[in-house]
Amino acid sequence: MDRTFLLVGALAGFIGVGFGAFGAHALRGRLSPDMLAVFETGVRYQMYHAFAVLVVALATARFDGWLIRAAGWSFTLGILLFSGSLYALALTGVTRLGMITPLGGLAFLAGWALLIVLAIR
Repeated sequence: MDRTFLLVGALAGFIGVGFGAFGAHALRGRLSPDMLAVFETGVRYQMYHAFAVLVVALATARFDGWLIRAAGWSFTLGILLFSGSLYALALTGVTRLGMITPLGGLAFLAGWALLIVLAIR
């Protein structure tokens, strides 16, 4: 098991749960329903990909090489860019931050594509 990805996945899950609670309790009533939905989308995708990073941590025991590590780092980058930009957008209202979100989505897709290639090989 890769300890780095175990740490990244666990940290992402921990922060995701905290942000989910923050959004549900502290932000409700402070943000518009649309911006609250944006924040919640960030939390949802962070949690999905926290689990994906944990799967990568476990899979490194079976698969060695650059593909599995690249998948883990792609998911990590996706969390930072996708979820991070949505959090920043919702909290600041700066709509230009939304231009970063698709880059995070591409990083997520790259991670899944790398896992597909690894499975086929």
